[in-house]
Amino acid sequence: MKIGQKLANLNFIIDKDTVISSSDLAGKKLVIYFYPKDDTPGCTKEALEFSNLKNDFDKKKVNIIGVSKDSIEKHQKFISKYNLSLKLASDEDLKICESFKVWVEKSMYGKKYMGIERSTFLFDENLHLIQSWRKVKVNGHAEEVLNSID
Repeated sequence: MKIGQKLANLNFIIDKDTVISSSDLAGKKLVIYFYPKDDTPGCTKEALEFSNLKNDFDKKKVNIIGVSKDSIEKHQKFISKYNLSLKLASDEDLKICESFKVWVEKSMYGKKYMGIERSTFLFDENLHLIQSWRKVKVNGHAEEVLNSID
């Protein structure tokens, strides 16, 4: 996604009964952050940081959605285990990840594999991209995103 580009018409599967479409999110700023996997050290820290700052994001009229390819069941366990106050979307078919080009080849210990690049995207009230962060380092990232919002 490029700065100024409008968010595509996507569906964010939150749980069995909740699907949020892109159009449902207009009217407030929107943070979509992508992370590799529920309940891993870095992803847990990032989710906790966003969750702990949720009231501050709310004051600035910002919705937050975390996205990974984990199932809605795994998301529910992750949310319960850490008492997260975030919406997490399941992207098992990778439609959202691929539309943001965050499903990329990664390498660990010389082994190549496909995975989600930790990334964050900030949209204005009309769902146009105003800022993005790629290859995110977790520590302090949620606060950095919060501080970038007018």
